Formats: sequence, C-alpha cells, structure tokens
Amino acid sequence: MNLEQDQAEQTIDEIVASLGDTVGDTRVDNPKMSATGVDVFYADKQAIYGVDLDIANNEVIAMIGPSGCGKSTLLRCLNRMNDTIPICRVTGELTLDGEDIYGKNTDPVLLRARVGMVFQKPNPFPKSIYENVAYGPRLHGLSRNKADLDDIVVTSLRKAGIYNEVKDRLDAPGTGLSGGQQQRLCIARTIACSPEVILMDEPCSALDPIATAKIEELIDELRENYAIAIVTHSMQQAARVSQRTAYFHLGKLVEVGDTDTIFTNPSHELTENYITGRFG
Repeated sequence: MNLEQDQAEQTIDEIVASLGDTVGDTRVDNPKMSATGVDVFYADKQAIYGVDLDIANNEVIAMIGPSGCGKSTLLRCLNRMNDTIPICRVTGELTLDGEDIYGKNTDPVLLRARVGMVFQKPNPFPKSIYENVAYGPRLHGLSRNKADLDDIVVTSLRKAGIYNEVKDRLDAPGTGLSGGQQQRLCIARTIACSPEVILMDEPCSALDPIATAKIEELIDELRENYAIAIVTHSMQQAARVSQRTAYFHLGKLVEVGDTDTIFTNPSHELTENYITGRFG
C-alpha cells in the first residue's frame, strides 16, 4: 500500500474510516480508568475518533504514534486538562473507578489530585524544593500539621528517588536542580497529592540518557502502587517501561496489546510500519 499517495487523494475522515476496527483487546479486568467512544474536537477539527481504551492498576500503558496522532490529546482528557482550551470539546465516556469524570458532580481540581500529570518539560514552581512538594497537600488539606506535611514531603521525595540528593537543601529553589532532578521533583510533587493514576507526557524527551534511565527505573517502581499511562516517541522507552502498548494514527487507536507482542509481532500494517521506522 502506498500510504502517502492514498492519503493525498483522501480526506482525513476517509483515511480514518479506512483504518477499520481497532486490533487487539482494548479492555482489561477491573480497569482503573476507561475511555469509551471518545471523540475530541478542536473547534471544527476532529483530533480523536471513537477511542475505546482501559488503563489497569499496577500497569504502565505506553501510547505511541507519529506526531499529531492524538495520543497527548487523549492523555489530557484523562484529567480534564483539555478543559483549559476553550475550543476543545470531548464526547463519549471517560471513567475513573466507574464514575464519569466529565459528570456535573465531578470537581476537576479534585480529579487532578487523583489523576496526576507529569509534563514533557520539567516545570518546578519558583519555590523551594520543600514548598514544591508541599504545595499540593497543603492545597487539598492532606496534612493536619507541620509534622504531617514534613512526612509527606520526605516520603514523596523518597518515592521519587531524589531525597538523598536534596535532603540537605530542601530550602533551595527547585529551579536550581538539574533537568533530571527537576523532573523527579515534579514526580514527587505529583505523588504528594496521593494520586491513583499518574499520566506522563513524554517525561524524558528533554533529559539526557543518564537522567532518562533514572526516570525509567522510577516508573517501573511506581507501577507497584499506581496506574500509569505514558506518551512517548521513543520505541525503546515504550518497550522498556510498559506492559501494554497502544498505537495511534491520525486520531484513531489502531492497535493495542501486550508490549512484547506489539513490538515483535504487530497485527496491523500501520503499527509494523511505524515500529520499523518506515514512517513516523
């Protein structure tokens, strides 16, 4: 199939329709989060087409695909970050523990405490290391006193694998840390709010290989306690950190399955073409 020639002669909607049904089982037993028939529009432009996908507890699911394929858009739907974009409209159903996260009784601020997010570029607050981690628990009333808050900060920094590097300078500015340390500080800040799900949008794309390795090791440790969804452009990273992989193309979920299977024996031609570097 000459994909570029076919796409030149078709509209986006026609191309998406030609992709057919999603290959693989999009559902898991007792999912933590579920997307069902999710469409996303930016004004009149459709960015996501009818996505069904579950995120399981104690699992990392990697979302891969070419730039602009909708994977980050879907990730931002999971904690309603797209609410901040006035022209964005989300339809379908998205649930957390079976409850509609777009329901009228759902507070987006409280949702984001339960579904934390780590962004592509480390974004520590212009505050001390301590205050970066303490901000969320203080905002959400998770500590009764200073001793409780201290315990949350130390525990979160330990879980993020950075405590031993910063324990003697908690009053120093978080912006003074290295890029990899800043990203782990942002992960500690997320953990401090006691989330149930952690979303990661290309968390290592701005980091060097050594810092990337530390973050990947941390992701593997965190999945023991959290459901994790990660968007990555690195095929190697997806293969290393995830148990399931979902491949997106032009806003449609094309294939999802066990990571080893997706990378060694994909069922869809588009998945194989992307993984082998024929396009992307």
